[in-house]
Amino acid sequence: MSSVGIADLNQIERRVRACDYLTVAQLYLRDNFLLKRPLEFDDIKARLLGHWGTCHGINVAYANLKAFFGDDPDFSFVLGPGHGFPALQANLFYDGVLERIDARASRDAAGLAYICKEFSWPDGFPSHASPMTPTVITEGGELGYALANSYGVALGHPEKTIAVLIGDGELETATALDSLNLRSLLAGAKNGRVLPILHLNGYKISAPSIYARRSDRELNEMIRGFGYTPVIIDGDKPETFQLALAEPCEAPFYILKTEKGATGPNHGHFAHQIPLKRPAYNHDELKQLEEWLKSYNFDELFDEEKGFVA
Repeated sequence: MSSVGIADLNQIERRVRACDYLTVAQLYLRDNFLLKRPLEFDDIKARLLGHWGTCHGINVAYANLKAFFGDDPDFSFVLGPGHGFPALQANLFYDGVLERIDARASRDAAGLAYICKEFSWPDGFPSHASPMTPTVITEGGELGYALANSYGVALGHPEKTIAVLIGDGELETATALDSLNLRSLLAGAKNGRVLPILHLNGYKISAPSIYARRSDRELNEMIRGFGYTPVIIDGDKPETFQLALAEPCEAPFYILKTEKGATGPNHGHFAHQIPLKRPAYNHDELKQLEEWLKSYNFDELFDEEKGFVA
């Protein structure tokens, strides 16, 4: 694995911004996907379904892992919080994975319009990850199985590396917590390497998660008790994430700390699902949504004909 340079760090930041924009556009828009004109009520989906709170963290993790591991065929990413599906779909669109199985998802303006309009739309894409999506094997609402599935992929395949993103609410489930024992059962030269990443954004739906209430010392000691070495990634800066991945460590357990709903309009609360619920008929929320989308400067990142700008 090659080291990640300054240009690569900039590209990670650009990719995260692009995928954040695509995530929000999927959640809200049925037209005017590139903001060629001011948003209008008719541009907004009549019914808003999906989850925003975990999505920025998913985009941060995915972008950094892709930059670090590149196109290594023996590397896999497993997503625990599958309810953050618009972020996963944004990344699959960004990489051209969707286009390989669906020509309508071309990496241009037409493809962008297709994935955004069809998200949470009748006969379109579901709001959660589902087996109809490339590389997805379970329904996205089944929280708790990601770590066990990752060890299953690694079993008997020493060449494989599997990074698994686990929600902090998800880690409270019996299945996820018990799966931490697999480290001591399956560690060894005959099996692959599993890299757990706890997305510690502080909240599960509307309540603080148990692990967000614990001190760093308490959380670290629990993780050490399962045979891992805790590595904290504090914030969403690419350099911090890349340094953590490059740190020599036999059994790392990464703790990614980002704010719930980061880069979105929190309005004093940390939105698990849709932070702006009435932009289809409320002028203030429509304006807030437009400002939110414009904050990513997507026009710097995407050309209407050529697609994503390097």
